[in-house]
Amino acid sequence: MLNTKMKATDEQILFYRENGFVQINDVLSPGELEELRGYLDETMGNKGGNSLQTDTSGGNYFKVLNQRVNTWRDHGGMAKFVLGDRFADLGKQLTGFDGVRLFHDHALLKMPGDSKPTPWHQDKPYWPMNDETKALNAFSIWIALDDVDENNGCMKFVPKSQKIKNLKAVDLVTPEDIFSQKGAEELDRNTAAIVRMKAGSCTFHDGMTFHYAHANITDKPRRALAIIFFEDGTLYSGEAHVATDGQGLQKGDRIEGPLFPKLA
Repeated sequence: MLNTKMKATDEQILFYRENGFVQINDVLSPGELEELRGYLDETMGNKGGNSLQTDTSGGNYFKVLNQRVNTWRDHGGMAKFVLGDRFADLGKQLTGFDGVRLFHDHALLKMPGDSKPTPWHQDKPYWPMNDETKALNAFSIWIALDDVDENNGCMKFVPKSQKIKNLKAVDLVTPEDIFSQKGAEELDRNTAAIVRMKAGSCTFHDGMTFHYAHANITDKPRRALAIIFFEDGTLYSGEAHVATDGQGLQKGDRIEGPLFPKLA
């Protein structure tokens, strides 16, 4: 059951807090993995609804990521996995936050064919979260639904890069080199850890951690489910975002309510 909690080891917690990411194997049983694969395949073909497909076949963004945001709002099977407390509770253990809320999920497919890498970036600059008092208040789980390596889009992380603040968001279609931004010049991308995983395993990474995903040069889509969580009490920055637009939030409000449930 997805409400069966897992215990992170002391070593995993220490590694995450020092390096800004960690790999945890077998967060899904073989049966859960097959179930989630089926749900994700169904939701990626959905038309309309409350979730959002960010680009269509042939688009420049589609070549980087075939992505659907907030799948849990349309598909009860996806909601079972996204809203179950296993993933949020693991994140709570890793971060030490008192409470963890859902920001949004996104199904992420690296399509075969004219696939492009996901360039080096931080996630936090895309999220409308006020970080005047807390810079490290959001994180993601990235669950592999297929075995992943350099051939089909596994991720790389630069250890300890979560300490770099105040960078600009990178355009994932026509990116600048994030390592050229002021404050990031001292980081060495050659220190990056390549994270190969078996399906059913995952990574957690801090919203500030530099990461990258290889292109998919195989003949099959690479499927993953990512879920973004944030610390309870985080404030809205007032910036536009698909998850917060139209929700009546004013700058400085706490991000909370039925679309941002407290899960741990």
